[in-house]
Amino acid sequence: MAARLCLESHAELLEHVVGLSDESMQQGSKLPGWSVGHVLTHLARNADAHARRLEGALNGEDVPKYANGAEQRRQEIEDGARNAASEILADLESSVRRLDGLLEQSEQAHWPNADFMGGGHYGVGGCPAHRLREVQMHLVDLGLGYSPSQWPEEYTMWDLGNLLATVPERLANPEARTELVAWLAGRGPLGKEFTLDPWG
Repeated sequence: MAARLCLESHAELLEHVVGLSDESMQQGSKLPGWSVGHVLTHLARNADAHARRLEGALNGEDVPKYANGAEQRRQEIEDGARNAASEILADLESSVRRLDGLLEQSEQAHWPNADFMGGGHYGVGGCPAHRLREVQMHLVDLGLGYSPSQWPEEYTMWDLGNLLATVPERLANPEARTELVAWLAGRGPLGKEFTLDPWG
């Protein structure tokens, strides 16, 4: 299911950004310090990273998303975000199409070596769901009119539990924790000042 939703989300992403101008690419996104070009370049490199893991698993090799870790990821995003809009869009489409092909190959092969970790925190069999999260979250982060109300129900059902598990570490103070516990137990409302630190 996650692989199918991932393919559908990729089509939605490419349709949503078609024809963006150089000026649009330089506009700020909803992510601090990142332009629209940064977000789209990140989505392209993230597609490459998942493709790297899937291709490795198909070949019996346990490979990481990024050979040189977080620094490689950061530098590739900074470099790509400086490109012209036409280059960013062509790069995104190429990376997405490659990943789509590998998702389909993996599905047909019944997800070989799904337990390969690649030095990360989830097996390669989890790549479709994690990629789906990247696309759906960042479609919102682009600030181009896509909203959480457009997220697929299957995606929100999967990610709800994951994000709830992060809540304790994202509560700013003891009062916020008490307020949330009371609300969850049906013992009080969430006040207008209640805040939860952003995820991610």
